[in-house]
Amino acid sequence: MTLKDKTVFISGGSRGIGLEIALRAARDGANVALIAKTGDPNPKLAGTVYTAAAEIEAAGGQALPIVGDIRDEAQVEAAVAQTVERFGGINACINNASAINLSGTEALDMKRYDLMQDINTRGTFVVSRTCIPHLRKAQNPHILTLSPPISIEPRWLVPHVAYTIAKYGMSMCALGFAAELNGDGIASNALWPRTLIATAAVQNLLGGDEAMAASRKPQLYADAAYAVITRPSRECTGNTFLCEDVLAEEGVTDFDAYAYVPGSTPQVDLFVDHV
Repeated sequence: MTLKDKTVFISGGSRGIGLEIALRAARDGANVALIAKTGDPNPKLAGTVYTAAAEIEAAGGQALPIVGDIRDEAQVEAAVAQTVERFGGINACINNASAINLSGTEALDMKRYDLMQDINTRGTFVVSRTCIPHLRKAQNPHILTLSPPISIEPRWLVPHVAYTIAKYGMSMCALGFAAELNGDGIASNALWPRTLIATAAVQNLLGGDEAMAASRKPQLYADAAYAVITRPSRECTGNTFLCEDVLAEEGVTDFDAYAYVPGSTPQVDLFVDHV
């Protein structure tokens, strides 16, 4: 199964992991709709929805770039409507957009708390909810949410209660949708890496060059996401997958090729060493 002529709707796909997932789909000849806030170049962040669209089309796909904020229900509804009008439907919904702040409880102001809850959990809910009527009509429909396995051990809450709540909220959406939509044949899964992934967030917020050197390339996430959303939707739902486990099931044995710095030792991700 491939994504040729299928339509993938991705939140936050102007750079990083979202863009890599889009490019992997584009190499099959997929249609890709991107909704992201970055319409104008930002000196601190590479890429816009328009540069991402150009890369998608150069890779062999059809692109629909949409400047929008997933915190705004009306903007999400308009973006989904544009996607359906342009491509005729939606086969996969990728909840990639996310905000991160690892501050402790007293150090985190409520504006940043609200931002994480609104983009991560609420945004996942709104984007998925808006796509569901179209997924119900689609061939092999999938919702894929980029969020971690859930553990209620205190050590995952102590360092950053607010961020953990926001990411676990995404995973709870993924698991809840899987149960709710099982009868419709719409798959819903969460996907998370075992190690850091080299993105702007890692560079700017999680340790700079040192953290990047201990990261894997976004292509690892993209290859795993592709593997999940091309599996039969009625047979692959209700999982909180780890990227490396998915790729191992696909026959990948050499993960060194994904190292951001060849020969480096990847750093385990925030939510993974309990798995």
